[in-house]
Amino acid sequence: MCRHLGYLGPPVPLAELLLDPAHSLLEQTWSPRDMRGGGTVNVDGFGVGWYEDDGEPARYRAAVPMWTDTAFAGLARRQRAGAVLAAVRSATVGMPVIETACAPFADGRWSFSHNGVVAGWPESLAKAAGDLDVVDLMTLEAPTDSAVLWALLRHRLRRGADPAEAVREVLGQVVRTRPESRMNLLLTDGTTLIATTWGHALSVRRGEGSVTVSSEPFGDDEQWTAVPDRSLVVADSRDVRVQPVDEGELP
Repeated sequence: MCRHLGYLGPPVPLAELLLDPAHSLLEQTWSPRDMRGGGTVNVDGFGVGWYEDDGEPARYRAAVPMWTDTAFAGLARRQRAGAVLAAVRSATVGMPVIETACAPFADGRWSFSHNGVVAGWPESLAKAAGDLDVVDLMTLEAPTDSAVLWALLRHRLRRGADPAEAVREVLGQVVRTRPESRMNLLLTDGTTLIATTWGHALSVRRGEGSVTVSSEPFGDDEQWTAVPDRSLVVADSRDVRVQPVDEGELP
């Protein structure tokens, strides 16, 4: 069901976040500790988005297990970034294992990841997809639930919606009809992280001028705090706000 991570703070090598920690995202490809709702490994691809000076993310995605990609390992030792969104993928049965199905999805300055599954896909998203322009539907990156969720969120962001409210709206579109869905969403523009917990684990770590959100803590230090299920997290490098999400109050 995938694992994902977001980081904001002083620039660090990508490897320091993704490869080197004791329980890194790399290790979570073959040995995750807290998978829920099916799936035991995350070997159906991976992706990393990082931000430099121009405000838009660079991306590296591949439809292979992270540990097999020696080119990425070399890049991760050299590339530094102060904002990162990364994910390793466990494809839901019936969904394709292709590069374009791997998070992060991106548009302009935004990067997005979905950890989970929309119950009843694809029929359960048919009504929500009616909000989208035909061109958006015809140009989906992949025939997956995550790609449709990204299209729904991107549709709102392009129209100037508040990002946290846009995330809540997309969450509500799904869980009002299929509350058994697993909807851990993660969105960043390189300055703010917005995340939800709905059916999957998430932890937050505050450092010196930094914040990390991760499906699983990648270290054993006491700075990690588990986020309660059904929560909305809004964070930057200075502050973390966690709000409960009441199904009955979702837009």
